[in-house]
Amino acid sequence: MTLLFPYIGGYMANHSLGLVNTSVDAVTIAEHPLVIGQEFPDVETCRRALKDVAIAMHFDLRIVKSDRSRFIAKCSKEGCPWRVHVAKCPGVPTFTIRTLQGEHTCEGVRNLHHQQASVGWVARSVEARIRDNPQYKPREILKDIRDQHGVAVSYMQAWRGKERSMAALHGTFEEGYRLLPAYCEQIRKTNPGSIASVVATGQEHCFQRLFISYRASIYGIINACRPLLELDRAHLKGKYLGALFCAAAVDADDALFPLAIAVVDTESDENWMWFMSELRKLLGVNTDNMPRLTILSERQRGMVEAVETHFPSASHGFCLRYVSENFRDTFKNTKLVNIFWNAVYALTAAEFESKITEMMEISRDVISWFQQFPPYLWAVAYFDGVRYGHFTLGVTELLYNWALECHELPIVQMMEHIRQQMVSWFNDRQDMGMRWTSILVPSAEKRILEAIADAHCYQVLRANEVEFEIVSTERTNIVDIRSRECSCRRWQLYGLPCAHAAAALISCGHNAHMFAEPCFTVQSYRMTYSQMINPIPDKIQWGEHGEGAEGGGGAKVDIMIHPPKTRRPPGRPKKKVLRVENFKRPKRVVQCGRCHMLGHSQKKCTMPI
Repeated sequence: MTLLFPYIGGYMANHSLGLVNTSVDAVTIAEHPLVIGQEFPDVETCRRALKDVAIAMHFDLRIVKSDRSRFIAKCSKEGCPWRVHVAKCPGVPTFTIRTLQGEHTCEGVRNLHHQQASVGWVARSVEARIRDNPQYKPREILKDIRDQHGVAVSYMQAWRGKERSMAALHGTFEEGYRLLPAYCEQIRKTNPGSIASVVATGQEHCFQRLFISYRASIYGIINACRPLLELDRAHLKGKYLGALFCAAAVDADDALFPLAIAVVDTESDENWMWFMSELRKLLGVNTDNMPRLTILSERQRGMVEAVETHFPSASHGFCLRYVSENFRDTFKNTKLVNIFWNAVYALTAAEFESKITEMMEISRDVISWFQQFPPYLWAVAYFDGVRYGHFTLGVTELLYNWALECHELPIVQMMEHIRQQMVSWFNDRQDMGMRWTSILVPSAEKRILEAIADAHCYQVLRANEVEFEIVSTERTNIVDIRSRECSCRRWQLYGLPCAHAAAALISCGHNAHMFAEPCFTVQSYRMTYSQMINPIPDKIQWGEHGEGAEGGGGAKVDIMIHPPKTRRPPGRPKKKVLRVENFKRPKRVVQCGRCHMLGHSQKKCTMPI
């Protein structure tokens, strides 16, 4: 039977063989077949169009001739008359179909594999999807190509196709490092007052460090945010390994406010020292004018030394998620863990010590654990900083999401993704702040109203102008409205009047809202987001190398930055083997059944029978 190919007859024939599913691409090509006189912008576009036709209609294409002036192709099956001749139009770069033998007599490709389904074709096929979703996985590419085109490609083809498509959309990883000096210059130029610097190391000028902090963030933390910083890092697992550092403040409504972001070649004590040094320079003399800083982290060795060196007066406390998980894994006792959390939230030393006594009755081992994790670094009753109710690191989840979303992007694109997300936050929160009409932000307003509601349960005795005795059935608390202190310590620790303070303030005609810390006001919130992060021009408008990068000695030099040496090893990452020792169970000791000695079995016993 004679089939006209690549017209609908050819498609229906392959469909009848059960080789392909009806797809939009195949039907579209069938509805718009090749015709004599059809034009293409260049020969490469012509090749791609013919390749798409061959794949959609399931026949193999063989190129007979391809040069600057003509392109001739035929069906690869011997004896099939299908043939096309495309020639260059005189005086213009376009190519046009001169002759077309549309009669197709062979049976076409009878399996799902197709020679024309190259890595380049896969890259073009998935480009639009990858633009919207960089997390598009090779296995998903395999399935979608099979469903949409009726073609089977290998996992490696899908992986390389995605890699090529990512490079076409975002540039290569190597180009990303090369563009860093120019990118930093653009940040400083478009956002005056921002800090952006890149450091290279060694004779080969390999990337070592990148530090970025926008002026809008610096202004927000110095003028409006509470004096609280969260520090953490996430490991980058793209083509080149590294770590993403972040220091983030907390705004009036308890949302994270990224202050500084850094990328380093590896997490090390030296890099933490450098990061905290840059933070100190960033805040400059302003840290002396700000209230005493409280810094929260996992307190790893490099972090601790860096904070002590550059922020010696800061209170550096543990993230309670990290501490509590260690306690839970050490003792594996639900009752003990519950008492531990009661001890964490105890407001006074007496309450804390009573909980410690309860824990010691269950296990005396808690004493040695407290030596490893001293309470003054995490317990509310002893920690000398002000956490404002923040006990765990919100920045950890933020960094994890950034690392997950950006691990396949070059470094410049990764930083642009973060910048664009920050721009979106600034815009949304600026609009939100302008809509609020209360004195305090909603989260603080809610807590103040709860305190006022509870205040009616107390009896208030006024000692003098500023001191009050708040009596309840449980205990008596002393409130000083001038120093803004309550003997329960909740006012000092959270920055908002507690129920005892609210009772005292209401009794003398004061508005409890006016006695909250200034960082909780709507005015402070608006000031936090009053500055904007300006856009960065497209990279085609940047200079070749920018103003240079810092060399190993810290001086700026006009160099080309190369990727770090920490490249991801090839192959699938090895799975972590969970050994018995990891669960802290005693190792089983083998005892010989013949000599009854320990350390070997009867089969391996050397004692004569």
